[in-house]
Amino acid sequence: MRGERIASIALVGVACMLAGCIESMFFYPDRAVYASPERMGVRAENVTFQNKEGMTLHGWFLPATGKASATVLHLHGNAANISNHLPLVSWLPARGFHVLMFDYRGFGRSEGKPSLDGVVEDALAALAYVRTRAEVDASRLVVFGQSLGGATALRMLARDATGVRLGVIDSAFASYRGIARDVTRGGVLAPVAAVAVGVLPPEERDPIAALKTIRVPLLFVHGKRDSVIPFRYSEELHAVAGPPSELWLVPGADHMMVFGVPGQWREKLVAAMDAAVR
Repeated sequence: MRGERIASIALVGVACMLAGCIESMFFYPDRAVYASPERMGVRAENVTFQNKEGMTLHGWFLPATGKASATVLHLHGNAANISNHLPLVSWLPARGFHVLMFDYRGFGRSEGKPSLDGVVEDALAALAYVRTRAEVDASRLVVFGQSLGGATALRMLARDATGVRLGVIDSAFASYRGIARDVTRGGVLAPVAAVAVGVLPPEERDPIAALKTIRVPLLFVHGKRDSVIPFRYSEELHAVAGPPSELWLVPGADHMMVFGVPGQWREKLVAAMDAAVR
């Protein structure tokens, strides 16, 4: 019995040491420059704002070409920084949308260290900031979250959706613990990870739980060949959200690539956003 107790304590100890590792699996930030607005042929203003903890966050504001029909707040995925995600939204200004894209704490030029709860606070700070800009109609906003950004967008919208006419949730997951188990399943860390995931945000702070209090239309988008996050997660989210939400499952598309190239899906997204803010 004593040996079993020691083994149990040791397992818990290892799990606690790995707890930070489990959460860090959600974040792969860097400061490299992958693309620039200049190279992408779009205008951009460097902007900074602070989150509630006083960290300075950096972003780019991409003004619409001509009169803007709405403003898109973009929440990027878990890797690199905004320069890596710029090609995914750089086409929107030419279609009549302002875009604010920014880096969560610890990404790119933003201060701090990322955490799952922390990036939600950063998203709330970005939403508050974009409403203050003179060229932005704060009553005509679209939130566009991809991958981790989609999960983060749901939690943000559950707390503050003022002025948001549509949430576009692309390639997201429903549960922090669920996706962590999916990623570690079959690996050498699976037994310990099963214990360590207990330090992740609890079920009541999962993206899918946020749907209970979201009152804006949602559009869930997922590629059916997503090699990172299974499309069943978007099916689960859509099933809980119910009307007036929509679900677009796109054959042949990999992770976050539904809107990665020009074509019908970009046109459908523009039409959906225009209809939401009209």
